[in-house]
Amino acid sequence: MRCFGDGDPLYEEYHDTEWGVPVRGDTELLERFCLEAFQSGLAWITILRKRPAFRTAFAGFDPEVVAGYGDDDVARLLADAGIVRNRAKIEATIGNARAVVALHDAGRTLTELVWSHAPDVRVRQPRATRFDEVPATTPESVALARSLKGAGFRFVGPTTAYAAMQACGLVDDHLAGCPVVAG
Repeated sequence: MRCFGDGDPLYEEYHDTEWGVPVRGDTELLERFCLEAFQSGLAWITILRKRPAFRTAFAGFDPEVVAGYGDDDVARLLADAGIVRNRAKIEATIGNARAVVALHDAGRTLTELVWSHAPDVRVRQPRATRFDEVPATTPESVALARSLKGAGFRFVGPTTAYAAMQACGLVDDHLAGCPVVAG
């Protein structure tokens, strides 16, 4: 039995091939952090189902393009039924893209910033057997959220940062009985 996603082919595919796999690249990480922010208060499957529309609406999460979005783009996105239409989250995504561009202008990358907060131990031993044994935050996710906010990111508290760390493979929280671990 998977950690999550059993019974929905899209969710199963995400669990088996993406969740916990290391992600590098500023565009890829910007997408993951922005989608984690959009997920706040919703089920992750909702975001997965809308992910193709998010990618279209936000130009594949190209930081340079999204950083240039203005009021007309916000209005367009608020009218796009294919995505989650939340003004604060839309504006945060644009702001996060601008933060990535600012990192680049300073000679830094989002990849370096994020991965500098990877814990020394990627897989806790023994592995958790139930999700209530997995933390919602860690000292590393608190520090990552602080660094991201310091760089200008929004909608990145310690819990969202930890969810992104799990999704982007900085940590591997697959449960002990998961077929991904056993495979």
